[in-house]
Amino acid sequence: MARRISIFTFGVLSYALFFTVFLYAAGFMSNWLVPKSVDSGPAPELGIAIAVDLGLLGLFAVQHSVMARPAFKRGWTRIVPSEGERSVYVLASSLAMIALFAWWRPMQGVVWRLDGELARGIAWAGMALGVVTILYSTFLIDHFDLFGLRQAWLALRGRAYTSRPFGTPGLYKHIRHPLYVGWFLFFWCTPDMTLGHLSMALGTTAYILDAIVLEERDLLQHFGADYRAWRARTPLFIPHFGSKSATPDKSRGVAEAV
Repeated sequence: MARRISIFTFGVLSYALFFTVFLYAAGFMSNWLVPKSVDSGPAPELGIAIAVDLGLLGLFAVQHSVMARPAFKRGWTRIVPSEGERSVYVLASSLAMIALFAWWRPMQGVVWRLDGELARGIAWAGMALGVVTILYSTFLIDHFDLFGLRQAWLALRGRAYTSRPFGTPGLYKHIRHPLYVGWFLFFWCTPDMTLGHLSMALGTTAYILDAIVLEERDLLQHFGADYRAWRARTPLFIPHFGSKSATPDKSRGVAEAV
């Protein structure tokens, strides 16, 4: 029983850290209400800033991608309990993000600055829509499974974990990666695009495009024909709201493996 309580407690704490980091990320990218943001602090020489920031983005990308791969998980669960594997991943991702926030170096220079309340309001609304789309997409997938709480809860109750069946709820009827569309909006919608913000947006976009290739390969192997049929008829980023889902919308689905 002590082992089950420990796994559950660890899962809850890892989730709490993730959600704190997610909220901080909103302040970090918008330069609001946080002590350190993407544009705050003295700007070092451009070469130094680029080297440090690329290194931090690379650290996050390697951690996020490698730990998400099935081969890594099979080896990793020989070391950590399988019930807590997802929570360890969430914790590692949160720590990588904290390092990114703490050591990020701003860059001088403005790429664009929107004038007028309407234009600026539209840009802020786009970022807010990105945040909402990210969270909404995680709940379509199964928010608590994605961030390890379901696994921890099942472990506490002494029940075996079962993966979710393939499904295409909500936005997944019309687009393969609404979660990533949300991240694109989050990083690119800003009324004041500095060189530092641009480097963050470009770096995360490059990572997402690369991750999609690995992710879809893994999902195709896991779900087989159902996923192949859905992928063939569903656009990557631009939704077709007149199309029908390739599979019934009877339960939460797993259409992304973040």
